[in-house]
Amino acid sequence: MPFRMLSAVLIIAMMFTFHAFAEEEEEEIEFTLEDIVELEEVPVYGDVDWDFPIDLADMDPLMIRLVNKYVLLSKEDKPDPVMTMVARKANKDGSNANGGVNKASGSKMQLQETCGKAMVEMFEAALNDGIRLYLKSAYRSYQTQNTMYYNRLKKNNGKDDGWVSKPGASDHQTGLGADIVSRSWRDKAMNAKFAQTDEAKWLYNNAARFGFILRYPSDKEEITEINFEPWHYRYVGVPVAEYIMDKGISLEEFHEELQAAIDDFISRGGDPAIVDPYIQRSAQE
Repeated sequence: MPFRMLSAVLIIAMMFTFHAFAEEEEEEIEFTLEDIVELEEVPVYGDVDWDFPIDLADMDPLMIRLVNKYVLLSKEDKPDPVMTMVARKANKDGSNANGGVNKASGSKMQLQETCGKAMVEMFEAALNDGIRLYLKSAYRSYQTQNTMYYNRLKKNNGKDDGWVSKPGASDHQTGLGADIVSRSWRDKAMNAKFAQTDEAKWLYNNAARFGFILRYPSDKEEITEINFEPWHYRYVGVPVAEYIMDKGISLEEFHEELQAAIDDFISRGGDPAIVDPYIQRSAQE
């Protein structure tokens, strides 16, 4: 991938040019490399700079995919490849014997493979810090989400209370979203009080290192249109996760910023085909 940058050769050439000019003027100009402002490498696609804090090469379009009631998945959408999350077994020294995770139940749970591997790594890091995490819910198909949603409506007198997403609008269908709890919350009905646990605090402070974000923050309910869920984490990849969590924004806001950068890139003559995979589209469009 081509980059426009100040190379060491260019810097040296500049030094000789200034030195030659100084000799013509019969005065010596002394300076060091520290006097030259070092410019960051700027990614360039074709002849157009990519003006966004994260390079396109550091964002996987599938991993950062936005899913909500406005950007829907189809019935056929499913993660690929997937991995089945097995129950963790420990060696005598306590290390992970089978690459598994602590599970809140014995039910079969699957995640997109990259996400699943990152979750195993995150759970192990938490355990090393004395925090035992449990996977409570992972991938859900469109059909399963459809059943859950209408069961919720039936229980709630037909009112959508923001706790269960509509079919096609669930982060779980991507295979990148997961509900993560503590041991004492494995069988509890989930609510915002979970945020007060050590496990929730550890996740909030550490998940980005492994590529996960808090998908539905407490101060973004008007944007996500989903109630605060301190247990729901979504894999997006490390560069994007660190940016989102450090900035304190939602995935929706991230995509607003990204779309603005895409529009700017195209307006300056950038090839639309390069950025097209990053544009969010609903299955119903």
